[in-house]
Amino acid sequence: MELSDKIANLPQKPGIYQYKDASGKIIYVGKAIKLRNRVRSYFNKLKQHDAKTRALVAKIDDLEFIVTDSEAEALILEDTLIKKHKPRYNVNLKDDKSYPYVKVTSEPYPRIFQTRTVVRDGSKYYGPFTKVGDMHRVLDLIHKIFRLRTCKLNITASTIQEKKHKICLEFHIKKCDGPCEGLISFEEYNKNVDYAKSILSGKTRDLELFLRDRMEQLSEEMKFEEAAEARDQLGAVRQFVSRQKVVTADLVDRDVFGIYREENTACSLVFTVREGKLIGRKHFIIKKADDLSDAEILQRTLDSWYSEQEFVPKEIFLPTEPEDLETLAAILTEKRKATVHIKIPIIGDKRHLIDLAENNAQYILKDYLLAINKREQTVPHAVQSLQRDLRLKKLPRIIECFDNSHLHGTELVSSMVCFEDGKPKKSDYRKFKNQTVNKNDDFAAMREAVQRRYSRLINENQRLPDLIVIDGGKGQLSSAVGVLKELGIFEKVTIIGLAKRLEEVFFPGNSEAVLLPRTSSSLRLIQQLRDEAHRFAITYHRQLRSKRTFKTELTDIPGIGAKTAQKLLIDMGSVEAIRNSSIAQIKVHIGEKQAKSIHKYFADKDNNSLDDTAAESES
Repeated sequence: MELSDKIANLPQKPGIYQYKDASGKIIYVGKAIKLRNRVRSYFNKLKQHDAKTRALVAKIDDLEFIVTDSEAEALILEDTLIKKHKPRYNVNLKDDKSYPYVKVTSEPYPRIFQTRTVVRDGSKYYGPFTKVGDMHRVLDLIHKIFRLRTCKLNITASTIQEKKHKICLEFHIKKCDGPCEGLISFEEYNKNVDYAKSILSGKTRDLELFLRDRMEQLSEEMKFEEAAEARDQLGAVRQFVSRQKVVTADLVDRDVFGIYREENTACSLVFTVREGKLIGRKHFIIKKADDLSDAEILQRTLDSWYSEQEFVPKEIFLPTEPEDLETLAAILTEKRKATVHIKIPIIGDKRHLIDLAENNAQYILKDYLLAINKREQTVPHAVQSLQRDLRLKKLPRIIECFDNSHLHGTELVSSMVCFEDGKPKKSDYRKFKNQTVNKNDDFAAMREAVQRRYSRLINENQRLPDLIVIDGGKGQLSSAVGVLKELGIFEKVTIIGLAKRLEEVFFPGNSEAVLLPRTSSSLRLIQQLRDEAHRFAITYHRQLRSKRTFKTELTDIPGIGAKTAQKLLIDMGSVEAIRNSSIAQIKVHIGEKQAKSIHKYFADKDNNSLDDTAAESES
């Protein structure tokens, strides 16, 4: 179907659209309240668009769309797809750190705990907390006041009635009210959870009033111990509130956004203000921001922020108007189930909040750029020498080196080691057991390892290395180059092959080797890479070989693995000794269930042997 026909047949419903270029690659993801109207706007009055949009439209060859039930769903889906595909014409936000959230589970008796993984499972998430210390203080306060459970038991009304669970130490040291045995009612427990949620949302007025009234009521009833406990709880809440910065005299909930630019990088930031108190902030770094307007950066920041948030405040303050204010307002109003007031303050106290956000964005961006510059200046000399000696365009900060290992064509394996700034990064090491080649074919083995490694990096949108090193000469280098071309990344990375003589380095398409100086630090770095890749491959090869060669009659017994068999043979001396031992003697060394299996195996074998002997005698 022609592109124009697809556009004409788009539904007038909320959803997301994906533009693709001639190669089928996604180059832009957008959301819309009405898909047809939004997509048509790109192709109508093209001259009125900015240069970036005109360049995008010129490359659109196809489009796909997904209809959603609501604008809010479209917002979440758009953000998810942008993070997954990282389209060229979308603003890609870089969140410097993985900030933690506080999760309130959707169980009948909810748990509240820290997490860094957001899963759409019906639970509520609060955060992100840019200061982990603040998050821990909130959690400590919640558990101190409300004594919510921390166990992972599946507590329901039926499990309580059937007495499936028993109270634990947490109850006895007064850190839990014992919901597992019904020692606190469902209603009271969940009321405590609601108060905990209000603290996480930065709203403590109702809780303070409740604790003060409770303290006074208990005092009148002469329940002084309980009144003292309520007093301590109220004091803890007030102490927590006193640490929060008051930025407005009114008690309105609002989010305040700011943007700051420097060089070709930008930083966007959001302050979360609840009941007039600043309770948190989050920032995003945007690289290659030269061609992006503040409206584009702000729109992407808003989309990303509110796709993650459960709570939408009553007011939102912006430094400028985003690209699609109308759509944003509709989505947030739907999500809040009430009107959201989006304002662009010009003067006064409200503008001061914007200035405060932009000043903080400025400090964060300057620290970020300073750290980047410092990091670039502290690159090891060996890495800089390698760039110089090989005349590389890019500093090879991340290098990945591949090697093969086999024994007479058996257990053919490959290894990949990763060096970052000249040092091994073992968390990125990978080993590959050959899956497609059944003979001693180093070229095919190298081709498979390289294909598996970089197809995965591409699928997961991970960073490619600055330099790929293939240990094995021209043949294996050609195999790897073919894979990189098939994956479409050959132009994006530099790849070299190592000859048997270590100082000889081959580049694709060049028959002459580049010679590294024998005394250079770049040669030592290459030698370290090759040795580490070879060691890692040999180690993996030996592991596979040892698993294949360790074979004993014991491993034929169900439930008895190589480690258990090896332990028994070391402890008891021989298979014959194990065969003639009782269950009690065997279970001294292993579990009772395994001991019974071994004893039964040999008993059955002996009985079968006796039956065979008797049958021979009768014949």
